[in-house]
Amino acid sequence: MHEDFELVQKHEDILGKRTALLDQMEMQRQQQRAKRKQQKAQSKAARERNTQLLEDLDTLENKLRMKQAPHPDFLTLETCYWASVEEQLPAWEPFLLGRGPAPLPCRPCQSPSRRRPDRDAPHSSSTVTHNTGLPPRPKKKPATAAAV
Repeated sequence: MHEDFELVQKHEDILGKRTALLDQMEMQRQQQRAKRKQQKAQSKAARERNTQLLEDLDTLENKLRMKQAPHPDFLTLETCYWASVEEQLPAWEPFLLGRGPAPLPCRPCQSPSRRRPDRDAPHSSSTVTHNTGLPPRPKKKPATAAAV
């Protein structure tokens, strides 16, 4: 009888563990279902967002294609800028790579057609004063005889 009692006790323990494991498995399955459902919702939202972004990109690309070409002066300026960058790059490369000091600033470049005539043209008369960037000085007034 004692052996029967022990076997019944073991059987009940095994059934209890089985029930606990089945409950645990059911909870994990429900959690996985909830997680899958959440992932599906997030995936759908991401897909819709990506679709909207692609449509926006297509719209912007179409607008850029239909936009008029830039003004020729702008294209010339852009070309000159990049030519200047390429010309100055060897001097700046050590500084940009952290291997040396910055080069001395270069003087602004001006094309001959853009120079101002008052600064660059030679002066024909000696009475013309050079433009120093300062306002003219006032002329001296002659002294008067009636000084009190």
